[in-house]
Amino acid sequence: MNEPTPPPAASSPVVLDVWCELQCPDCRSALDDLDALRARYGDRLEIRLRHFPLEKHKHAFAGAQAAEEAFAQGQGWTYVATVLRRVEDFAAAGEPFLVEIAGELGLDAEEFDTALIDGRHILTVDADQAEGKALGVKGTPTYEIGGTLLDGSASQEGLRERIEEIADGLLAA
Repeated sequence: MNEPTPPPAASSPVVLDVWCELQCPDCRSALDDLDALRARYGDRLEIRLRHFPLEKHKHAFAGAQAAEEAFAQGQGWTYVATVLRRVEDFAAAGEPFLVEIAGELGLDAEEFDTALIDGRHILTVDADQAEGKALGVKGTPTYEIGGTLLDGSASQEGLRERIEEIADGLLAA
């Protein structure tokens, strides 16, 4: 007796890595492009946050850890967008702001505070930063899709169109 043939595997989504940091005004500018890409591609494009805290922003490393905690609590991108839209408030208030935003979003703010103290996400942030450096990331936001690195730290002009062009090619393959 023959076994039933399993359905064909769903094709994997195209992955777009976004090297970002939460104290970066340019990363805030990238939010509209990311929203447009999500709207255009839906689940055919997996957008992954990759951490690249810059030394010039003293709260960026804590912001990266807080973002990881938000993902652990199921609201990563919502949290990231909320902090980025208030980047000046974050720069002024520092870590307490990160906990405050968690509370505003209904996340476990006490757990955020604990995560920032115990450093449970440091290895993830360090690994992202090391990988970014190895790939040639120099600033934020920087995108990587299909092996192509696109630096948006100086200008984001035309980057969404370039990402779409690469994504379309990868999805058609």
